[in-house]
Amino acid sequence: MKLAVFDFDSTLMEGETLEFIAREYNIEPLMKQITTAAMEGEIDFFESLTQRVALLKGAKESKVIEICENLPYTKGAKETISELHKMGYKVVCFSGGYHTATIPAQKVLGYDAQFANILHFKNGEMTGLVGGEMMFSDSKGKMLKRLQALLNVSEEETMTVGDGANDLSMFAHAGKRVAFCAKPIVKENANIIIENKDLTELLNHI
Repeated sequence: MKLAVFDFDSTLMEGETLEFIAREYNIEPLMKQITTAAMEGEIDFFESLTQRVALLKGAKESKVIEICENLPYTKGAKETISELHKMGYKVVCFSGGYHTATIPAQKVLGYDAQFANILHFKNGEMTGLVGGEMMFSDSKGKMLKRLQALLNVSEEETMTVGDGANDLSMFAHAGKRVAFCAKPIVKENANIIIENKDLTELLNHI
């Protein structure tokens, strides 16, 4: 068995989930500023996560769900996951984003499992609070080590694919470290770099 772990926002999906929601509420520029700083490793991921979610306090749950169910997926994502399955890979999504986006995406893209965070809703609105499995800069690395132990997969049999600084902790435990249209800090820690936004290019490196 082999293991492939993909980031979600700006890797399997074209863009950042919260920015799509923020656009609906006319606060996208501020959201983008915080996201960019976090992905480049300039501010702590947990702090950026809580700041960004807090900006959306009061957003309607029905609208958030609608947006998350209609996100644009990256070119070649579905085809690449299908090919990895044929090669014997288990394919998993690790997202610093939210189950409201990664669960519908799983039905479309076909990955085997997904780990993400949970937006808190009350009375049909976002409370501005968030919890979950991927809230910290080291969350992906810790979860990857657990999966490797559970599946009896070595680091050499593991491939990780991401674009932002919070993906570095999982890069540390993978033989193939793929920077996909990534920030400079991620490219520095990768051994495979893809600059074209087409995930099928990944298959050329396997």
